[in-house]
Amino acid sequence: MALVGQKAPEFSADAVVNGEFKTVKLSDCKGKYVVLFFYPLDYTFVCPTEITAFADAYDQFKKLGAEVMAASVDSKFVHLAWQSTPRKQGGLGSLPFPHLADLNKTIAKDYDVLMDGAGVALRGLFIIDGEGVVQHATVNNLGIGRSVEETLRTLQAVQTVKKTGEVCPANWKPGDDTMKPDPKGSQAYFQKHGR
Repeated sequence: MALVGQKAPEFSADAVVNGEFKTVKLSDCKGKYVVLFFYPLDYTFVCPTEITAFADAYDQFKKLGAEVMAASVDSKFVHLAWQSTPRKQGGLGSLPFPHLADLNKTIAKDYDVLMDGAGVALRGLFIIDGEGVVQHATVNNLGIGRSVEETLRTLQAVQTVKKTGEVCPANWKPGDDTMKPDPKGSQAYFQKHGR
């Protein structure tokens, strides 16, 4: 994704927040990490499994100083109706994070996840740091759900790199060793973990 390392595109969108209609801007989260994820459509099949998984893990994201936002090309009215539908019937129940309505598809276009010809967003996910820079982006096709655990791990890796100035090697998990990003300094990691 070309957005990684660049300023995240600003947006202002209608959203459902705690059962009410509000306008939400990315700039409202200045100084916080943001996990922004797109999904194709309300009242579908994989989408509610992802959205409710992010809702169930919301406290973990908050502990890491991150806000979560979900976005699709549906209207705020459809979002509200979907949140009013019980989970056992494919609904969402109440969400603890903003549920953005991208009815004119500009946010999906700006984040390069709008699927040509279909008019829906692919399953794009972006981790944006407190300075508004995209640090991570991933895009799945329509039928492939995302891992909330992997999103949390990646968020923690982004935060660790920013805090320590060191880098996270393959399969890094919180608490694992990091690596100095230079030829000499990296040798300590390779000496300890080399095979």
